[in-house]
Amino acid sequence: MSDDLPRSTYQHINKPHSSSYRPDQAVPNPSILQVHPFIRMSRYTSAHDPVNLNGAGDARPTALQIIKDEGLINKLSGKVFLVTGVSAGIGIETLRALHATGADVYGTVRNLAKGQAVVDRILAEKGESKGKIGLIHMELDSFESVRKGANEFLEQSGGKCNLIIANAGVMATPEGRTKDGWETQFGTNHLGHFLLFQLLKDALLASATAAYPSRFVSVTSTGHRFHSIKFDDYNFAKTPYEAWTAYGQSKTANIYLANAIERHFAARHLHATSVHPGNIMGTGLAQHLQPEVVAAMGLETWEVKRTMKSAEQGAATQVFAAVGEEWRQKGGRYLQECTEEMRKVEGVGLEGGYASWAYDQEAEERLWRESFGMVGLEQPKE
Repeated sequence: MSDDLPRSTYQHINKPHSSSYRPDQAVPNPSILQVHPFIRMSRYTSAHDPVNLNGAGDARPTALQIIKDEGLINKLSGKVFLVTGVSAGIGIETLRALHATGADVYGTVRNLAKGQAVVDRILAEKGESKGKIGLIHMELDSFESVRKGANEFLEQSGGKCNLIIANAGVMATPEGRTKDGWETQFGTNHLGHFLLFQLLKDALLASATAAYPSRFVSVTSTGHRFHSIKFDDYNFAKTPYEAWTAYGQSKTANIYLANAIERHFAARHLHATSVHPGNIMGTGLAQHLQPEVVAAMGLETWEVKRTMKSAEQGAATQVFAAVGEEWRQKGGRYLQECTEEMRKVEGVGLEGGYASWAYDQEAEERLWRESFGMVGLEQPKE
């Protein structure tokens, strides 16, 4: 995989099709692209009202605006945060916003030179933050790399960790395998982050207090609605590979990971949420979309473009989940547009909503158990 792929973040271009959609097919139901209104009870309700959307840079909040609205400029000195995939897209904006809190923020990258250029730009802005920014080399499609990166992070942070944002990932890749033999999207998006969490779990728990719990934010997508978990065929060994089915499985796994973490560790002051950042064009994540697919999906129409966000806006929900007061003492929910998504929907589209399988304790726990073996760990007693 190129340096421009896994470190990219989830600027989601979600497909208005059923889970059986293939890139060479026409859109079966173009009307599903319509953005439907639904109630969002938050301070940002009006900005996210579909009638008020005006494309990237409109009134929807940015990640830095979240920090300001929460009153957190230079208020989190001494805290330690880790974000995966900070050299592109919303990863950059997440890093920038969290740095403004005064916390020490570490970011993982595949390409250290590219990552350092991002850090240099942020530091050149000469904000008021006294927190430091550190870079960790990590390739999520390699368990060896994840292990080395986790160890390096613990050394640099002194064993402390108050927050992980599992931000990096891939989308709709050609059929392939990670360095450890897993389907590329499942292995990168889920297993790499599952292993990272397990390696840093003790640091998160040790850093947590009743007053300031630790948090894990799992960046997913409304694209989880493409497919649930293929428990009998994670690797597409029994069925033909289909890119969007694989993507859906990996994004469902991201939700399940957050739900399981909340269930297992909330009582020990560690909370987890899953978030969909929104639809953001023009990033490396969409590099595998063919022009005819983009055209068929209507992504060049104003009706769709008006729903798109800038990278600064796309980073807002994960920053809100990471440091917002509302989610300090709770988790286990799926967020979108800086609030909990309340609407269960069928099918796949650009509108909000979660799939019927997004909350399934039995499936969440099965994936939790089986993931230990997939990454080469024994499940510990809790």
